[in-house]
Amino acid sequence: MDLEVARIEKALRVIDPVFLNTPQYLDEQLCRALGGRAVTVKLETANPVRSFKGRGADLMLSTLAPGTPVVCASSGNFGQAVAYAGRARGMPVEVFVPETVNPAKRERMETFGARVITAGADGSSARRAAAAHAESHPDRIHLQDGLQAAIAEGAGTIGVELTRGAPGASGFDAVVLPVGDGALINGVARWMKEHAPATRIVGVNAEGAPSMLESLRAGRAVRLDRARTFADGIAVCGPLEASVRRARALVDEIVLVSDEAIAAAMELAARTLGIVLEPAGAAGLAAIAEGAVAGDRSATVLTGANPRPEQAGELAARLTRTAQASSLAGRMKEKT
Repeated sequence: MDLEVARIEKALRVIDPVFLNTPQYLDEQLCRALGGRAVTVKLETANPVRSFKGRGADLMLSTLAPGTPVVCASSGNFGQAVAYAGRARGMPVEVFVPETVNPAKRERMETFGARVITAGADGSSARRAAAAHAESHPDRIHLQDGLQAAIAEGAGTIGVELTRGAPGASGFDAVVLPVGDGALINGVARWMKEHAPATRIVGVNAEGAPSMLESLRAGRAVRLDRARTFADGIAVCGPLEASVRRARALVDEIVLVSDEAIAAAMELAARTLGIVLEPAGAAGLAAIAEGAVAGDRSATVLTGANPRPEQAGELAARLTRTAQASSLAGRMKEKT
C-alpha cells in the first residue's frame, strides 16, 4: 500500500486552508426525506473549485519545485483544481480536455490561468494527448488523477475531518463516495480503515460507467468501450491499474445508480440543502436514497457544483414540478 496515513495527516498542514474543514452536518429535512436515516453530508462544494479535487491537486503541487510546469487531462474539475493550485504556487498549467467538456468548467479553468487544449471526442483522447505532450516536453510534470499517491492522500484529509467531526463520526455504518478515477475513495478509505475500521467504504458508479466495479470483480483494471451516463465527473471508461490496486485493498463495495436516481438526488439536495450539484456530485446521495447502502448511520461527500447549463435547467424544471405537485396536494387536503 503506497498511501500512508501519516502523510494524510501531515497534508492538513500543507494544503491551502481554503480547501479544508468543509461543512459536515446532519440536515433534519434531508434525513426525513430519506426515511429517518441519519445521513451526514460533507459539502465539498464550499471552495473555489466547487469539488474535493483541490485537496489532492494542491498537495501534489506542493511536492514539486516552484515554477515547475504541469500537464494534465480532465473533464473539468481536476483541471480546475490544478489550475487554481498552480496559479497560487506560480506553476504554469496546461489542461487537455475533450470536445464535450462542460463550457462552464472550461471557462473556470481559463479564469484560473490554465492553458486549455481541446483534444479529441472523449476523455481517453484527452488523456492520450496530455501524455504525449508531457513526453515531448521533458520539463513538464504529467499529473494523472488517480495515479500519484499525493493526489489520493490529499483527498484522504476528508476522512480525517469525517472521523474528527461531529456528530458521532466514528460511529458511521458506511461512508458513501462517488467513484471516477478512484482518488477520493482510496484516500478517504486509507484513513478510515486505520481510524474507523468498522465503517464500510462504499463506492458508487453510474450504471452506464461501471468501470471500477468491473475492475474489482476482475481483479485488474477493466476498460469499457464507452461510458453511457450524464455524470461526466464519474464517466470513466478505464481506471488506472494503481487506483484499482488500492481499491482492492481498501474498498468494501461498489454499487450502481441510474442516471434517473442521480437526477432525483440532485433535486433532493437542492430542495432540502439548497445546493445545486452536478450529477457526479450527487451519486453518493443517490445510492443512499435508493436503499443501495446498508446501515442507519452513513456519511456522503457532496462534491461537484458545476452542472452543465442544460442540467441546471432540467434541475430547475424538476424543482418546479415538485413544488407544483406539493401545492396541489396542499390545496386538495384543505378542501377535504
